[in-house]
Amino acid sequence: MIEIERKFLVTSEAFKKESYKHTRIVQGFLNTNPERTVRVRLKGDEGFLTVKGKSTNDGLSRFEWEKNISKLDAEALLKLCEKGTIDKVRYEVKMGEHVFEVDVFSQDNEGLTLAEVELNHEDEPFEKPDWLGEEVTGDPRYYNSQLSQYPFKNWS
Repeated sequence: MIEIERKFLVTSEAFKKESYKHTRIVQGFLNTNPERTVRVRLKGDEGFLTVKGKSTNDGLSRFEWEKNISKLDAEALLKLCEKGTIDKVRYEVKMGEHVFEVDVFSQDNEGLTLAEVELNHEDEPFEKPDWLGEEVTGDPRYYNSQLSQYPFKNWS
C-alpha cells in the first residue's frame, strides 16, 4: 500500500506515438489536506475512490489505498468534491520494464504535461525516454490535489 513514484515534466509529444493506450480521466477531491487526500476519479467508464497519505520529505513515496467504485457512485461523489476538477488524458507508454503514465491536462491546467513512473523501491533504476524532462518529484505544485486548487493557468 506504499506508492513509490517519480514525476517529470515532458518536453515533446513524441510519447503519443509510443503510447499503447490512452484514457480520459476526470477527478475531484473530497479532501485536499496534505496529511490525507481523498480523491474521486472517473477513468473511462470506471470509478475509483483513493486515499493518499502524506508524502515523504523527498516526495518519492506515500501510503495509497484505492478501491473500484461504480461509475454512478463516482459521478455522484464528484458533485460533493471541493472546488476545482482535474481533466486530463492519460497515455501509457511501456519503456523497458516500466510503464510511464503521461498526463496531458486540459481546462484550467491546459499546457501542462506530466509523466510518472511507479517503482518497486526508491533507488530502482529505470530507462528514461527522450521526451522526459525536468524531474519534479516532491514539488507539491505538481500534485493533482494542488493543481485542482492552484491550476497551472494561474502560475506566473
